[in-house]
Amino acid sequence: GALYSRKFTIDGEQISLQVQDTPFVSLEDDTDSICCQEQINRSIYWADGFVFVYSITDYESYRIIRPLHQHIRKIHPNANIPLLLMANKGDLLRARQVSSKEGLQLASELGGTYCEVSARENCEGVHEAFQQLCQEVSRMIGSCNGEKRRGLHLVRPKSPNMQDLKRRLKQALTSKGKSATTL
Repeated sequence: GALYSRKFTIDGEQISLQVQDTPFVSLEDDTDSICCQEQINRSIYWADGFVFVYSITDYESYRIIRPLHQHIRKIHPNANIPLLLMANKGDLLRARQVSSKEGLQLASELGGTYCEVSARENCEGVHEAFQQLCQEVSRMIGSCNGEKRRGLHLVRPKSPNMQDLKRRLKQALTSKGKSATTL
């Protein structure tokens, strides 16, 4: 998954936002268990908030939200981490497979907020939803009275491309060092 970073200001405070896109999360063979990569588990561990996105035109993308939330609760059993349930493709109403009522009901069940957007036609709605979540995260962190969640002390993962570049550079330097010592 890709890691996207942005900096912006909320209520006069500089915020650094990192969004970890989590592809390849899937349901295991007609069960309500999910299958995901270890990188996703690390991202879940350090996250201060969650945005669950599904397509209103794809019921399977909606179906995976509940098991993914249960997986997150296993990693953070007692944490009160803000979450946003975002229904995308609001411009494709004729192809709708998930109703707004179902989205609202799931958001209520998960203890989060709900919005329906069209990233294609109204990116401002997506921006507002993320800004709302960031404000909620900022309030939660501010209300900890100096005590931060354990996850906040973890080093954030680097972009997968940067990690690959560092690994290749290290390999190149190591192989040059070995050949120089064998002469």
